[in-house]
Amino acid sequence: MSTKQMLFSGFGGQGILFAGKFVAYKGLMEEKQVSWLPSYGPEMRGGTASCSVIVSDEPVGSPIVSAPDVLVAMNLPSLDKFESTVAPGGMIFADSTLIERKVNRTDIKVFYIPATALASENGMPTLANMIIVGKILKELGEYNEENITAALKKVISAKRADMLETNLCAMRIGAEN
Repeated sequence: MSTKQMLFSGFGGQGILFAGKFVAYKGLMEEKQVSWLPSYGPEMRGGTASCSVIVSDEPVGSPIVSAPDVLVAMNLPSLDKFESTVAPGGMIFADSTLIERKVNRTDIKVFYIPATALASENGMPTLANMIIVGKILKELGEYNEENITAALKKVISAKRADMLETNLCAMRIGAEN
């Protein structure tokens, strides 16, 4: 049985909930059992945001992720708050453009991705989240453009349909870094 528990975290406006929703939809497209649980402060943009995602071969009993296998920290407060909760042997993906400190733990794999800088350099300043998701999928061995495209078509709204290729490009950048 394969179950991945993921926690996406950062400031509101960084696309935390979108990234989590994408991963959940990708799981659905692959006929997995999924759970997506968003959480954000009352401020929304600029406030804290996190999103718990579980993708499993078995039914998901609870949407709560207390010991994530994968943590995405897109800002320092998120890394400070959730670093200790990652399961031993798990992974942390940190946006090294916004997080200058290194992870203190030695029992997990850590990936420092300058996602915000890469997004800006490539003319997609709002897609640091998807650069990190591309890196996650690559490291998990789950990078499949057909499934990625199908999931993106589900989560990108009709009025933003023109963003499909840009999101794919962001994910490719993440997978290559």
